[in-house]
Amino acid sequence: MTDKPTNPAASHVLDRVLVLEMVRVTEAAAIGASRLIGRGDEKAADAAAVEAMRAAFNELWMDGTVVIGEGERDEAPMLYIGEKVGAAPGTGPKIDIALDPLEGTTITAKAGPNALAVLAVAEEGGLLNAPDVYMDKLAVGPGYPEGIIDLDKTPSENVRAVAAAKGVQPGDIIVCVLDRPRHSDLIAELRSLGCGISLIPDGDVAGVIAVTNEETGVDMYMGTGGAPEGVLAAAALRCVGGQFKGRLLFRNEDEKSRARKWGIEDLNKQYDLIELAKGDCIFAATGVTDGSLLAGVKVHKNGTMTTESVVMRASSGTVRWVKGEHRKVR
Repeated sequence: MTDKPTNPAASHVLDRVLVLEMVRVTEAAAIGASRLIGRGDEKAADAAAVEAMRAAFNELWMDGTVVIGEGERDEAPMLYIGEKVGAAPGTGPKIDIALDPLEGTTITAKAGPNALAVLAVAEEGGLLNAPDVYMDKLAVGPGYPEGIIDLDKTPSENVRAVAAAKGVQPGDIIVCVLDRPRHSDLIAELRSLGCGISLIPDGDVAGVIAVTNEETGVDMYMGTGGAPEGVLAAAALRCVGGQFKGRLLFRNEDEKSRARKWGIEDLNKQYDLIELAKGDCIFAATGVTDGSLLAGVKVHKNGTMTTESVVMRASSGTVRWVKGEHRKVR
């Protein structure tokens, strides 16, 4: 099944970039990384995903710019912030891209759960150029009153607000948190309320998206993680509903100057969902290892590989679950 392209002169910019083409890009990255699952080499797994994703992007008719990538040009060999990708530079539709070719490098190296190949695309200027710093994140799924969560409130206040809106006690709320020493105080406060805590070793994009899926049982996401992953998660929530708050966290003056370089002036700003990913956007992810959101890449006896992906679009509210079968060409 494919989405037919519409007349470029009369269509929305993203109509020129087929939704399912984005899945092919994340599939390529996931398959590339899958060959390194459990091999203990994080850098090799990441490099394999990066190379495969870049090659897939460069087959698409678009003028793409990476606004969130693998660091800045002097830090990454490919898919760095500011890199141009696509087969139609200067002539194709101008697309901003946020990506993480392998969200969960440690997970992949150790064959753990929830490693993903992830990307989001939007019209030029649609995604926040978030520097590679930490972000304080707070997310809740769809169906709650707007503004129910706020980073200026304590974790307890946010939990109580969500519990009241849901009609349950605070102790009935399940919160997803990255399992990191920096979250020890947060975890202690949540447990003092009686909350259930879903601790994840890595992969906070999947952790945030979990709040939108009732089957996960997760009501909220809290804690600090990478700012680029925050923008990716926000793009996903734009497509399926929910609320997200983010605030950049800076450890030193170098990180602050880096943020200013990318046009961020208010360093204490609390970003809303629409400020992180505005306008129409597409989010796509393919599982590398099995997880709560997607199954991982599987290799079968005959050499065939299967993948599981999800692709979402904000303008239509469409969510497609895509199972791919990749046969070797003889």
